[in-house]
Amino acid sequence: MVQETTDPKQITPVAEVAPQELTFHGDSRIDNYYWLRDKESPKVIDYLKAENAYTEVMTAHSQALREKLYHEILGRIKQTDLSVPYKEENYIYYSRTEEGKDYPIYCRKKETIEAAEEVILNVNALAEGYDYFSVGGLQVSLDQQLLGYGVDTTGARVYNLRFKDLATGEILPDEIPNTAGFAWANDNKTIFYTVIDEAKRPYQIWRHELGSDVQNDVLVFHETDTTFRTYIYKTKSKKYLIIGSSSTLSSEMRFLEASTPTGEFQMINPREADHEYFVFHYQDKFYIRTNLEAENFRLVETPVSQPSKEHWQEVIPHREQVLLEGIEIFKEYLVLEERQAGLTQIRIINWQTQDEHYLDFGEPTYTAYIYYNPEFDTDILRYGYNSLTTPNSVYDYTMQSREKELVKQQEVLGDFDPENYLAERIHATAKDGTLVPISLVYRKGFQKDGSHPCMLTGYGSYGFSLDPYFSAARLSLLDRGFVYALAHIRGGSEMGRRWYDSGKLLHKKNTFTDFIAAAEHLIQEKYTSPDKLIASGGSAGGLLMGAVVNERPDLFKGVIMDVPFVDVVTTMLDSSIPLTEQEYDEWGNPQQKEYYDYMKSYSPYDNIQPQNYPAILVTTGLNDANVQYWEPAKWVAKLRQTKTDKNLLLLKTNMESGHGGPSGRYEQYREAAFDYAFVLDLVGISD
Repeated sequence: MVQETTDPKQITPVAEVAPQELTFHGDSRIDNYYWLRDKESPKVIDYLKAENAYTEVMTAHSQALREKLYHEILGRIKQTDLSVPYKEENYIYYSRTEEGKDYPIYCRKKETIEAAEEVILNVNALAEGYDYFSVGGLQVSLDQQLLGYGVDTTGARVYNLRFKDLATGEILPDEIPNTAGFAWANDNKTIFYTVIDEAKRPYQIWRHELGSDVQNDVLVFHETDTTFRTYIYKTKSKKYLIIGSSSTLSSEMRFLEASTPTGEFQMINPREADHEYFVFHYQDKFYIRTNLEAENFRLVETPVSQPSKEHWQEVIPHREQVLLEGIEIFKEYLVLEERQAGLTQIRIINWQTQDEHYLDFGEPTYTAYIYYNPEFDTDILRYGYNSLTTPNSVYDYTMQSREKELVKQQEVLGDFDPENYLAERIHATAKDGTLVPISLVYRKGFQKDGSHPCMLTGYGSYGFSLDPYFSAARLSLLDRGFVYALAHIRGGSEMGRRWYDSGKLLHKKNTFTDFIAAAEHLIQEKYTSPDKLIASGGSAGGLLMGAVVNERPDLFKGVIMDVPFVDVVTTMLDSSIPLTEQEYDEWGNPQQKEYYDYMKSYSPYDNIQPQNYPAILVTTGLNDANVQYWEPAKWVAKLRQTKTDKNLLLLKTNMESGHGGPSGRYEQYREAAFDYAFVLDLVGISD
């Protein structure tokens, strides 16, 4: 067992600021660590740096293992590599990476892959001099001559919008700050962009003409409801611009012909409570994926001239056991992305004959998805596939002949052989009798005798499905005897929309009890034992970790909590914090006593107990706008003072990054190596 050999209070600053009393619904809460919210305070920065120093001291003995893991992970990565090219108009686009360089290089070729390469954006050159650098939202104008892209240098996911003339290589003087996305009009000079407010909520859409003063830009749409966020995109047909406005459970769309950018956007269907819909265009119709009278969504069509719901005609009906997750439209085919029994299915329908079929993936647990398909007039569907044993793969599937071609598969260097690993899908029984799927993988030769270490991960929020995915880095655990397991708990959508609904709001505790049931099942079936079981989760999955470890610390040897959402009540009471008001439909509004009481009954920060806890590693980013750094910092500080054991408790803050961690790929590999070294050390593996 790893123990703390140094008193953390000798290294970590002790709060010298008076605690703040917070009173809600007659319930007085004393927060001794509220002062950690002051990011501008030198005392807070010193505190975080001291925690980092403490983490380095307490993990120094595993430095050699950390380095070995880093080079092991790096040794499986093809560092100089090429993405799958795709055709857009008369150019073929792709990105590539070069050994030793952190960031991608975006390129294109005219007409054929044999043509001369044109570098359209070298992110490595742009990133010079920055500790954090991220480029997002690359989009080329309709005439393929101008590139728009966003730059984030803090990790807060707030972008400065820039433009490049691809004919001359010149970066245009137009610069638009504080954006979250944009779309081109079809005149190749007008763009529509999203602006964010002080709470990091995208709330306005503006129109800008290249070469003009940004101060003269025109406000096109203002979302005044603070529970909604807005965005803009262009349809695959390139004919329409769509302004979307959505909350967790409701959406509203407007459209405008992309060739008339100064026109007025028209409503498709006004927002309604608990009605979500998503819009696609083909010929003279909009195709709409909607949950109107359809819990698991259905597909309807409507004339562009009459888009409101009174004119919707059903194309794909609602099904009780099948969640309709997405669609792709081709000239002769409709492709559906569906989820049934926890697994994604890809269904292909011929528009004219109505003949249909499903793709067969041939594994018990996997991830499949529709890839980028910009062309209409083709019978080739590009889709992605991977599993716990199969590396990331991209296929071109000829829908008429039903033949598939592997376009690219992630190359795993070294002695990797997928035949050396076995994946399973099993089920645990939750305390209310619900069967909870678990996907797991291990190296062949594994014996269920309880002696193997296991890492169990989960998420269970926002309806996000945690699909079983391949990881080259994870092989470092599997090859050392680990079982890796994913618990498909309620709060996600693995088993349909009802699975999500039964794991949020006043049912949120199902998420936690499902994960506990999964852990108990793995122990009962002798996949592992409590002194070998590691739990891990990030963001809302970090909330899961905090709640579970308060409830059943005895089940786990260790826990990794990445950017964890652990101070639920305080955050949801503060509307100035990004995402708070937009997430009332997910967690509840604590201004209402029923939700406040329920939230407080599971909030990890509010339910720390004087009991023994497993060893815990907590990570955060100073510039995180999704889960503020002070949540994990406060949680660790309070836990240090309350817990009754001597097990390791570490806080590791990246002082330059945000919610997604470091921007450079090599630093990401080092982060993975750090986590794995922590885990291996806990279970007594030193090599």
